[in-house]
Amino acid sequence: MTDTPFEFDFDLLQTLTETSGVPGYEDRVREHVRSVLTEETDSVETDAMGNVVGTIEGDADYEVAVAAHMDEIGFMVKHVGEDGFLKLDALGGWDPRVLRAQRVTVHTDDGDLTGLVGSVPPHTLDEEQRQKDDAVEDVVVDLGRDGDTVADAVSVGDLVTMEQSTVQMGDTVTGKALDDRVCVFAMLEAARRIDDPDVTIHFCATVQEEVGLRGATALGVDVAPDLAVALDVTVASDVPDVSEDKQVTELGEGTAIKLKDSSVITTPKVHRRMRAVAEDADIDHQVEVLPAGGTDTAGFQNTNGARPVGAISVPTRYLHTVTETAHGDDIAATVDLLTEFLRTESGEHDYAL
Repeated sequence: MTDTPFEFDFDLLQTLTETSGVPGYEDRVREHVRSVLTEETDSVETDAMGNVVGTIEGDADYEVAVAAHMDEIGFMVKHVGEDGFLKLDALGGWDPRVLRAQRVTVHTDDGDLTGLVGSVPPHTLDEEQRQKDDAVEDVVVDLGRDGDTVADAVSVGDLVTMEQSTVQMGDTVTGKALDDRVCVFAMLEAARRIDDPDVTIHFCATVQEEVGLRGATALGVDVAPDLAVALDVTVASDVPDVSEDKQVTELGEGTAIKLKDSSVITTPKVHRRMRAVAEDADIDHQVEVLPAGGTDTAGFQNTNGARPVGAISVPTRYLHTVTETAHGDDIAATVDLLTEFLRTESGEHDYAL
């Protein structure tokens, strides 16, 4: 049986998610983003941190920033052993349980090398080893080469990303780095759809979100918008053995309009207008109350004085793994809501409290 094609540019989404780009080293994915924004916006700039901003000029004296982060969680090599095994330092938050027996890509000056995270067979574990909790500092990467060959090829500071393809699985998309490339994708799709807006729109692909919202915080000073909207994935733990109160969102129920996370409380008048836009345009949506986790929304809220902020999220299962999973309809709804919200922004809405 052939899967039904998605009603969006899956090839672009696949390219964005499969391309490597850890915090501070988003170069490869940045080139894809710049390529699209160059075609779809009036001007494109890149700052000293690597944030990319594509701007569509509007007639009103009012500016909106839309932000989605380009970086994915990954690692940096911190030690190359004489035996050829690598030890890693995390870039972003990892659950070490998901790293066992995974393939990785080590990015060296002379090219990419495939490696794997070793896992000792259970047959040889003693009771103490069985009870020991997994930890990132215990992760060992095997490159299948002897120590001398590895020493010649790999250096401390080389980057490591997870190796995974992005595929359609039923009604969903699954792969690595949907956090947050699926939202970068949604932002680029909205830029493709919008012509001649009333307000100036800055489409911002940010860096270093996974290590502390650093790119967005700096960008909030340089762009200084009148209104900021951030895009990110959110928790969808709608799976067995997770109680309903901890699921946050559900796959297939629409895009998520954020009310809060641990870094931000979105401006009430902004999220209320988002809900009104969704209802008027018949866009499936749900509300999001995320107990833990921060987003670029917070980076814009008070960086250069108080700013009204809102956020739209793509519900995603299995976050911070190589099998992050989002529903095709929710992705499409996120593009639709962002597009309609921006199209109907005149600069005359009063978001003051």
